[in-house]
Amino acid sequence: MSSDDFHIREARPEDLAALIGLFAADALGGHGDTLDEAARPHYERAFAAIMASPGDLLLVVEHAGEVVATAQLTFIHSLPGRGALKMAIEAVQTRADMRSKGIGARLVNHCLALGRERGAVHAHLTSNAKRVDAHKFYERLGFEKSHAGFKMKLAPAST
Repeated sequence: MSSDDFHIREARPEDLAALIGLFAADALGGHGDTLDEAARPHYERAFAAIMASPGDLLLVVEHAGEVVATAQLTFIHSLPGRGALKMAIEAVQTRADMRSKGIGARLVNHCLALGRERGAVHAHLTSNAKRVDAHKFYERLGFEKSHAGFKMKLAPAST
């Protein structure tokens, strides 16, 4: 497979089902993603918010007319670092049957190039601690383990 066999572009509404499928197939992620149609409105609201946000960019990799990978970029203006623009790379996912074909590396490198074009001075990402192969992948691309990550689930505010 050559690099001409796939291309990276911004996500479109018609990609949503494929994106949901990518995340629902991820047993390691533990995000509770599902193909259940009852959950579809949640995905639609999130997709609309991402598309409307000037600080977010949702990318897909297309191969033979199908979405086979994705990543989301979020640009963050930060006071530390003299007001530096930083970029978070989130939700990097490649369809299982398309891994180890260079798609993920091309996608992440494309993300880094977009960050540089927008003036970001720093790119960071997080990866589930269970994803040892993904950690090796990111290190091969030049990322360094530098921080410990923490998270907390928040209950929705009562109204």
